[in-house]
Amino acid sequence: MTSIPVQSRRRPVDRPRVEALTRQLLLALGEDPDRDGLKDTPRRFADWWGEFLDHDPGRLDTSFEASQYGEFVLLTGIEAWSVCEHHLLPFRLDVSIAYVPDTAVLGLSKLVRHLEVHAHALQLQERVTHDVAHDVAKATGTDDVAVFTVGEHLCMSMRGVKATTVRTTTACRLGRTESDPDLAARIERLALPGRT
Repeated sequence: MTSIPVQSRRRPVDRPRVEALTRQLLLALGEDPDRDGLKDTPRRFADWWGEFLDHDPGRLDTSFEASQYGEFVLLTGIEAWSVCEHHLLPFRLDVSIAYVPDTAVLGLSKLVRHLEVHAHALQLQERVTHDVAHDVAKATGTDDVAVFTVGEHLCMSMRGVKATTVRTTTACRLGRTESDPDLAARIERLALPGRT
């Protein structure tokens, strides 16, 4: 899987240009961009893209000493939205992030912020899962990291096959979360309840 450094690969959103292009898109769709319901749509659409793609997740590195902790840390129920790079339609992720601390624990909100770095982009679910796992491994100083994502993709549910109940599950397990069957099973049982 090719990792794309999200923060450095793109320029900031050119909001005036997005606004002008949205106006052209509305015309191409047979709409009147000057009618009451659409007058401010190009500006709102440009603002949304700016907010979404230029998102600043804040500090990612706050950690606390945790000598001899010995167990894993697991966050479940993290919700994130991203946009499919193939169809420019949203997808929603339910994410679980686990790691076994070595000498420090990462601030809990920082785990969510690492997810935000990758979700606020034109993305693939598989890439988000992979990149978050590797970023958390770097931030925590341990390879014992697992990330699970369960996604609902509007590009599948509202177009094409219109499979509204389909969910896609991806996982990236590193270190002992992959090689230690007992640890892997305990984490997965909590991270994906009802699926194991």
